[in-house]
Amino acid sequence: MAERVLLTGISGYIGQHCGAELLRQGFEVVGTLRSLSKADATRSAIAAVAPVERLDFIEVDLLSDAGWDDAVRGCTYVMHVASPFVLAEPKDESELITPAVEGTRRVMGAAQRAGVRRLVLTSSIVAMVAGKPSGRYGPDAWSDPNAKIGAYAKSKTLAERAAWEAVAGSGMELTVINPGAVFGPSLGAQVEGQSVALMSDMIGGKMPMIPDVAMGMVDVRDVARLHVTAMTAAGAAGQRFIAATAEPISMTYLASVLRDAGYSKVPSRKAPNAAIKLMSIFDRQARGMVPSLGKKAEFDNRATFDTLEWRPTPMETSIREMAAGI
Repeated sequence: MAERVLLTGISGYIGQHCGAELLRQGFEVVGTLRSLSKADATRSAIAAVAPVERLDFIEVDLLSDAGWDDAVRGCTYVMHVASPFVLAEPKDESELITPAVEGTRRVMGAAQRAGVRRLVLTSSIVAMVAGKPSGRYGPDAWSDPNAKIGAYAKSKTLAERAAWEAVAGSGMELTVINPGAVFGPSLGAQVEGQSVALMSDMIGGKMPMIPDVAMGMVDVRDVARLHVTAMTAAGAAGQRFIAATAEPISMTYLASVLRDAGYSKVPSRKAPNAAIKLMSIFDRQARGMVPSLGKKAEFDNRATFDTLEWRPTPMETSIREMAAGI
């Protein structure tokens, strides 16, 4: 009998790839959707790269208790990928924080009641380095949710903290993947990933200048493989794994790869930080960038290579293949 995995957020950009990787490796997958109306599109997207005979869906919501015990019944593992992600700073931070934190607690509780062996949580490097100065950071770094780090970083930090608190003293194992900025091809169903929107804006000429932002990056297919490896790897329980390049990659580099690939509308001029800060007064997307302006966080990602046997996809490949699919 194939082992059964509950995968939350299967219709999302990362979730689709995680589902495909699980199915390719022979697991049964139950994917959660806020509405079953997304089931056919999600199945078709995954079917392009993986067998879908062992794929089922269930309708549940991160903000409701209904259905979670049914969703996780019979599952050996849970992969909690679902969490709201928007680059623009919301008018009310609770739009991101409430579903991220409450949803994590809900999924953790259902998994523990069902006797799940291990839960793999998708966090982010922003739960480690948001609001911190330039420097080198490892898996023990945490962002301060009480600082002005932005709603998304606060939501990821608080949600991951809630997961570690929930698992303390329980028999269930927890492993956390902390990806950097995720690039690479979408599988084709409608996705809400912000990196897809960012890439679309750049190649469509909607971004007039390049902000002074650099970040650790990772290919979406690598993120999926790391999630699946972390689910069963000896030594992965109780650990956080950085899924990002050790050196930050600038938006200038991303733009140059796209221009070299023939996307003529991609900007070449850098935006002054003062201009972004001025725009942030009335533009929520600019406001979301302000905490990252001029920062250069490096990462100690050795554990990801050693324990999860990561073999990173070159970021130039990720960027080109992502753009080609938009």
